[in-house]
This record gives sequence, structure tokens and C-alpha cells, in this order.
Amino acid sequence: MADRLRGKTAFITGASRGIGRAIAEAYAAEGAGLVLNARDDARLAAVAEEIARDYGVAVRTAAGDITDREAVCLLVERALDGGPVDVLVNNAGVHKARRFLDYSFEEFREVIETNLYGVLHITQYLLPAMIARGRGRVINLASTAGKWGSRNQSAYNASKHAVVGLTRCLALEMAPHNVLVNAICPWIVDTDMATGFIAEHAAANGIEPAQMLDAFKAAVPLKRMIKPAEIAALAVFLASDDAGYVNGQSWAIDGGYTMI
Repeated sequence: MADRLRGKTAFITGASRGIGRAIAEAYAAEGAGLVLNARDDARLAAVAEEIARDYGVAVRTAAGDITDREAVCLLVERALDGGPVDVLVNNAGVHKARRFLDYSFEEFREVIETNLYGVLHITQYLLPAMIARGRGRVINLASTAGKWGSRNQSAYNASKHAVVGLTRCLALEMAPHNVLVNAICPWIVDTDMATGFIAEHAAANGIEPAQMLDAFKAAVPLKRMIKPAEIAALAVFLASDDAGYVNGQSWAIDGGYTMI
């Protein structure tokens, strides 16, 4: 398919690599204009240039740290000066694998501030314009870690449980305004972040990263990690008119992992 998002503009956080970049490319392939956010201004600009060239869509950048509320206010104002935003994809996130008692307060806080408060800041500043227009979509990248407990990542799980809960509450509050809010809950996605994730879990378990990767693959029925494009395909659906009656859901995309 193509043109499912023609005429829409999507604001995507953490868009310079991994899942965020995959979603940006998938949206561009469907005709959407883009506002891309990440902390690394130079890398973000290069990605924006490539996507604009390859897909022929309008791409703007809004570089900044989503944990900085004042900076988020300014970058959202600048983004909206360029035109309305129809879809917000809260993708930016961090992961730190530690035993609970081994987390420093600063490490735990960093995960919460990025994965939860980052969503809070950007969503609070973008929602009013969606409400005023009487339509919009918010898509939060959560995780299977937001659906159950797991060892050695309590900060990450706490943040993603919070994102799932926030998604449900916002879906109820925004429904009268025709702003639909959903979450995507992937298992391990084959990205740079996953490389660090696996290495940290390997260290916490006293094994080599290759052994940890094998263990993770063995735990899922499909015996592989998720491709970023597979997450992007679901994000396209949730942003499209085909998902006009989908609201408040947390979509597991995990190869059957959470069934066992």
C-alpha cells in the first residue's frame, strides 16, 4: 500500500536511528510529512535529508532533549509554526539493566525521566492543538516490559508500565475529542539499543553477550528478534484511517513471547 498517510504530518521522537527512523521511513513511504526529534542535531539533520530525498516528502527537524520540559515547549512551538501535527509517536527511550539494589538513584531517575516524563512533556504540549482541531493520534512505544515483570530491569519495567497506564487514561480522556491513543509493546527489536540491552543483561547474569542473545531467542516461539520495519508497519496502521476505531490498546508485537 501507499498514500495511507498522505496529507498528515507526524512528530516522531528518537527518530535518528532504530525504531524511530524505521517509523519515519515507513510514514514517509505512505506520504506523511515529518517532524523528527532526537538529541543529536547533526545526525538528525542527515537522517531528515535522506528521507526527504528518498521519499519526496516534507521533513522538518526539532532537535532537543525531551527530558528538558522548557526545551520541549520551545521545540513544539517551532514545530507547530510549520503547520499542524496529526500524529505523535513517542518513541525515544533508554534502557539500563541492573539488579534493583544495584541501581543508583541517578540511573533509575534517568530511565524514568526519559521513558515516562519525556512522553509527558511532549504529549502535554502537542495535545491542545489536536483537541482544537478535533482529531489526532498518539502512539506510545512501550514494551512487553510494560505488561509483566522481569529480572534486572525494574527501572525500565516501571517506566513502561507507566506508559501503558498513561496510554489507557489518555485514551479515555481524549476520546471525546477524536484523539486516539494507543501503545505498541515490542519484545526485543534488532537495533543498536538492543546490542547494549543484551550486553547489560549478560553482565547481570555473568555470561557472554552471545549466550544471552541465544537465550533471548530461545525464549520466543519465533526464535528471532523483531525487525524495526515490523514495528513500523504497526505504527503505520495505528496512524491510518484503517485504525479509526482503535483506542486505548497496548499492542504486543512479540512473536508469541507473552503467551508462554
